[in-house]
Parts: sequence; C-alpha cells; structure tokens
Amino acid sequence: MIRILKNGHVFAPHDMGVKDVLFVGKTVVRIADKIDPCPAYGETEVYDVQGCYVVPGFIDQHVHLIGGGGEGGFATRTPEIMLTDLTTAGITTVIGTLGTDNVTRHMEALLAKARGLEEEGISSWIYSGAYSIPNPTLTGSLRSDIVLIDKVIGGKIAIVDHRSSQPTLQELARLAAEARVGGMLSGKAGVLHLHVGDGKRKLDWLFDIAAQTEIPITQFTPTHLNKNKELLMEGIKFAKAGGMLDITTSSPAVAPQRVQPPEAVKLCIEAGVPLDRITMSSDGNGSMPAFNEKGELIGLIAASPRSTYEALRNIVKTGILPLEDALKFITVNPARSLKLPNKGKIQAGYDADIVVLDKDLYIRHVFAKGRCMVSEYKAVVKGTFEK
Repeated sequence: MIRILKNGHVFAPHDMGVKDVLFVGKTVVRIADKIDPCPAYGETEVYDVQGCYVVPGFIDQHVHLIGGGGEGGFATRTPEIMLTDLTTAGITTVIGTLGTDNVTRHMEALLAKARGLEEEGISSWIYSGAYSIPNPTLTGSLRSDIVLIDKVIGGKIAIVDHRSSQPTLQELARLAAEARVGGMLSGKAGVLHLHVGDGKRKLDWLFDIAAQTEIPITQFTPTHLNKNKELLMEGIKFAKAGGMLDITTSSPAVAPQRVQPPEAVKLCIEAGVPLDRITMSSDGNGSMPAFNEKGELIGLIAASPRSTYEALRNIVKTGILPLEDALKFITVNPARSLKLPNKGKIQAGYDADIVVLDKDLYIRHVFAKGRCMVSEYKAVVKGTFEK
C-alpha cells in the first residue's frame, strides 16, 4: 500500500516545516514540499493533514506486556496489555519487561506476547530478567539470550528496593558485563535496565561500577528516577556523567512524593542535563504500589501506557519545551540508547511509524510500519481478542 500524508508540519523530530510524507509498505520513501499520487504505481491513500503535526511514532521502553504487580496478593495481579492500549497512545514500538513476580509470570510468556504484538502490527522487543537474582532467562544466561534471541535487547534487575533480591555490587557488575558482551556479539544495545527503588544507596553502585571496573556508565538504563526528588537529583548527576535518565510518566495519587514529569523535566533543564540524555516511559500495566515506612502496602493502581503521551502534551502545553525538543524523550533518544534499527525518526529508509497530532496535540492518526492503526481519533485495528 502506498500512502501520502499531505500538508502536515513535520517534526522528524527536528522541525522540517510543512511537507508531504510518502511511505510505501512499511518504509518511509520520501519527504518533500509536494508529492502527488502516481496512478502507474498503484492504489494510493492520501491523508490531508493540513494544520496538524506529523511526528515519529512513540517508543515506550518500559511496559509490563503480560501484566505485573501481585504485591497485594493474587487479586492484585495486573492484566496483559492490549494492542489498542498502545496504539491509541501513539506507541508504535514497545519494550516488554517482567517485574516483581517471576513465579507466575515467565520469560517464555513475555517473549510470546512480544511476538503476538508484532503480528498484530507494532514493533516489540523485551528485556531478559526480572527483580530477582538468579535472573530468569530463556537460554540459561543473559548473554546467550541477547545473542541468540532476536527480541531480547538487554537485561533487567531491581536495585535499592525491598522487593528486590538485594543484589551485591559484584552481582550487579557481573550482570552488566554479561549484557555488554551479549550486545557486542549480537550488535544490540546490551543494556542492563534497572528498576530503581527508594533505598538509601540510590545510584551509588552504578557510579562505583563505572569508577572501579571497565564497564561504562552507558551500559545502565535506570528507570523510575522521578520516584522522589532526592533520587531525581541523583539521576541528574548520572545523566551529566554520560548516562541516560528515564522519567516514569505514570504518577499515582498514592505516591505524592513522586516528581511529576513536567516538573522533573524542568529540574533537569535547570540543572543543565543535555536533552539527548533524557527519556520517558510509562511502566504501563505495571502495578504502582505505595508502601509505608514499615514496607506495608497502603495503595495500588495499574499504570497507564497513555501517560507517556499525556506527559509529552503537558510538557509542551505548559511551555517547558517546544514540541521539537519534547519529542526526543520518546522517539530518537530511546531509539539511540537501545539501538533500535530504523526507529525514532521520520526519515527516508526508516520504518513508517508515524503519529499525526492535531493543532491541540490530540492524537488523530497513528501508523505503525505503514499500517493505519488509528484513524480520526479511533482505533481501526484491534488486537485478536479485542471487541
């Protein structure tokens, strides 16, 4: 299928002005001032998006594809994600992860879910691992998972959290080394993705590993760094040292100490963090528990994948950043950090993952690998078991 988006203001994510965008099948072919259909090339769908913004599809690097939670018992296990939960939020690329529970949820199920979402129309990868040590894998080692399984781009572990296995500095360094070598052998990012709790050590061990070993700080991608202001300050230090700072956009009322995404971004800017070292992710379908000082559960909700788009819109609407800059957090930055091929930009040769925002920044159309998933604000492609 040939599709042309006409008269839209293209942010690729850099500002290209008003352009037409042509994509054939799954791939962007041309961006120009004027592109007209050519009957000789076959049927062409033309979308007039005058007055709208044409931007890259969003990348969410932390989603519980098969659900998460369970900290309050079996009834608190969150459900699997559905295709339209993602596409109606503009998400065309998703990275799946396990969480606290790797007893009733397994790496095999996570891999199957990622493959299922791919078949339904979006792009998906996963991290190998969970909160615990030993780290659950598919092949018996993190290195082998990254090398041998196409969907695995890195590892996952939890630190400074009472639900983690309390990994030692040496265990953490060893996992990072395994991920790094796996990435080198496979041409992937080989990152170690870290759930960061609110423990007193914060990111100390990441700085220690970078200082005391040969593992660079870029090997780690810590998330939930806006859990509280003290942790965010550590995250800012981490980003200024060359790492990536990931802001969780799902911010429940049960955790009032969490720094809301617009404020977190503002603090990063004021501290001089380069914009290319900031990412945002939703923690979608993970549980968002709140615990008291005794470690007792006092509140719980499920995180929404839509929160990342909502954070983007709030950052732009409140004047913290222009659209061109705010888009980087959920497009080109995670694509670069995670080495996702042909993702994060509107560019000839790249995947036709495109979101069309209206003048008020509401999602009007979504295309994933060239296929129209959302049209005129409504999902037109649904998952296998969605009504």
